[in-house]
Amino acid sequence: MDKLNFASDYTLGAQKDVLKALIDNNFTPCAGYGTDEVCEEARALIREAAACPDAAIHFISGGTQANLTVIGALLRSYEAAVAVDTGHIHGHEAGAVELTGHKVLTLPGERGKLRPETLEAFLKGFFADENRDHMALPRLLYLSQPTEYGTLYSLARLEAFREICDRFGLLLYVDGARLAYALASEENDVTLPDLSRLCDAYYIGGTKCGALFGEAVVLPRPEIAPHFFTIVKQRGALLAKGMVLGAQFRALFTDGLYERIGVPAIGAAKKIKAALKEKGLPLFLDTPTNQIFVLFTNEQYAALREKVALGFWERPDESHTVARIATSWATTDEDVEKLISVL
Repeated sequence: MDKLNFASDYTLGAQKDVLKALIDNNFTPCAGYGTDEVCEEARALIREAAACPDAAIHFISGGTQANLTVIGALLRSYEAAVAVDTGHIHGHEAGAVELTGHKVLTLPGERGKLRPETLEAFLKGFFADENRDHMALPRLLYLSQPTEYGTLYSLARLEAFREICDRFGLLLYVDGARLAYALASEENDVTLPDLSRLCDAYYIGGTKCGALFGEAVVLPRPEIAPHFFTIVKQRGALLAKGMVLGAQFRALFTDGLYERIGVPAIGAAKKIKAALKEKGLPLFLDTPTNQIFVLFTNEQYAALREKVALGFWERPDESHTVARIATSWATTDEDVEKLISVL
């Protein structure tokens, strides 16, 4: 049997409608750098889905590029981003945000999520510190939906963060690398219009959600980041062949595809979690999206890796390994049954 691949949600190419859109536009000459008609049509569809008619939409080549470009554009030289200690910009982006000159201030979380009271206590302490002028100023709150651990922020919690950010003068930015899987989850109550209402900036993930690559940055109030196009170019995140991104997002936002594309991943994850429970293999934590974190003994993990590509996550002690099983828009029932058989 060929080795099964559940290592991540971006191991395959593109969803069939997205790939067809690329093929259909392949021999149509387009203006460069996202100024073409295809990109404009994609922007119009995203604005409609996000209920944000005045938003600026910028197509960027990848998630790390989106994060460092947005954060670098929104912050002054002495300002910092605040993130949960498991946040992607802190742990898995090789210091990209710090390379822009902005410190990432981390706070402890729970199940990958930051608590509003933790943020509020930190900000109260910071602004009460008489030495604060010698410190990087917290100016932006970075969240991701879903989190690095596949958990979700509720609408009530996002609204609480918005209130705290307004009170202490912070911007709110949401990383939506896996946003399609949040939208497809039965436990989710946050919509694209909610993000447009609550965020100063967010991005809609494509790379992990059915596109070959690419993300769509949404700025509900474009005036918050003047000359953002030029900043994207400066950061090396602007594609000359912008149509390649526009065609994909036009397909993803036609007939509600983006809000449906994560459904197979959520269904597959539920089946796998049920099988794990039946076989007595404990979850490291239970998540409502497409990432499943399992606590294996080191021997179980080594044996499973012979037949299944998994994502290594962490070692909580000397005898156990936490591994991630990731489903995706492309996971089939056959894939799931094969994995269950191996388990």
